[in-house]
Amino acid sequence: QVQLGESGGGLVQPGGSLRLSCTASSGTLEDYAVGWFRQAPGQARERVSCMSASAATTHYVDAVKGRFTLSSGSDTKTVYLEKTPLTPDDTAVYFCATNPGMMCPAGTFQYSSTQFGSWGQGTQVSISS
Repeated sequence: QVQLGESGGGLVQPGGSLRLSCTASSGTLEDYAVGWFRQAPGQARERVSCMSASAATTHYVDAVKGRFTLSSGSDTKTVYLEKTPLTPDDTAVYFCATNPGMMCPAGTFQYSSTQFGSWGQGTQVSISS
């Protein structure tokens, strides 16, 4: 089972950009779907996006569609989440996690954080002027 770590968070002004990284410290990500989730203070963890194994398909929740983009690194160990433009509602701790077979199709698709394992420690994203 892979071990994950997130990085790239920080404090950004509204309208700015960030690129988060989800990196496997052992093994590769090419055989897993990778999901991104976020949790704002006092809120439940929510879905953001997921990418199926080998980056075949990607899914974005409506709140981030058109602003967030998932991509896979050439090293097969990293998945990136690029975000622009950012709004204060994007402030949260962002987590990545893996699922061994999820397809993550575009459009209407429901999945839960409980379907994912190998969670990273999270990276804080704060949007404020």
